[in-house]
Amino acid sequence: MAALWRSLRLVAPMWNRSTRGIHHLGGAVDPESNQKKRRTMLQYLSDYFYDVEFLRGYFFQNEMVKVHQKNRSFAYLGETYGPNNAGAFFILKQGGAVKFRDKEWIRPDKYGHFSQEFWNFSEVPVEAVDASDCAINYEGLENLHLLKELQSLSLQRCPHVDDWCLSRLYPLADSLQELSLAGCPRISERGLGCLYHLQNLRWLDISDLPSVSNPGLTQILVEEMLPNCNVVGVNLAEGLKIGPEEQPRDTDRPVPA
Repeated sequence: MAALWRSLRLVAPMWNRSTRGIHHLGGAVDPESNQKKRRTMLQYLSDYFYDVEFLRGYFFQNEMVKVHQKNRSFAYLGETYGPNNAGAFFILKQGGAVKFRDKEWIRPDKYGHFSQEFWNFSEVPVEAVDASDCAINYEGLENLHLLKELQSLSLQRCPHVDDWCLSRLYPLADSLQELSLAGCPRISERGLGCLYHLQNLRWLDISDLPSVSNPGLTQILVEEMLPNCNVVGVNLAEGLKIGPEEQPRDTDRPVPA
């Protein structure tokens, strides 16, 4: 962060001498302006943000602002439309899908549009949520707490779901029976340990978790922690790592003196 501010101080004098700020980059170009002003946005930014690290940080901060905005709380909608509709609206805005009890799945189309029929289901509980590939983070999970009868939840390949997020699933402990965490890059063994709250789980997918160093051993520990749950996703024959001292010795070869 300190480096970011140092870079900002370096570019500030140059930025202040500009006759056009960043908010005007998308505006119309004066036909009489010189060739320099006709360059692309990226070229324009490169002139001012000559520090590559600063430019990368600038775009990263913009992306984080978007993620934060997507994960704002919709609990206020519950007062008018009911908690299930408020939670469902959050998931649909994220690009996920929801299933109300005895209803068909509701999914957004490729443009992000979805049926508004669910607003009529204020008395119908949401029983399943598919949030695969969505940008849900720790803050956004608060919206799932509104779904008191949620039975199935898929968080597959969610890039912002981490160990802290798993610690925030405990309010769903009474109802949640199925959970998929497959392909989440930021979940480690420590986060999986937080699932001990979810004793009603009957099915759990922990496949393809790159931050888990020993998948086979981790699955065994999770199965002991959740004895009534079918834990899937790891081939135990391949997932158990053996240390050097535990490697089988080839008895057909003579031991070097």
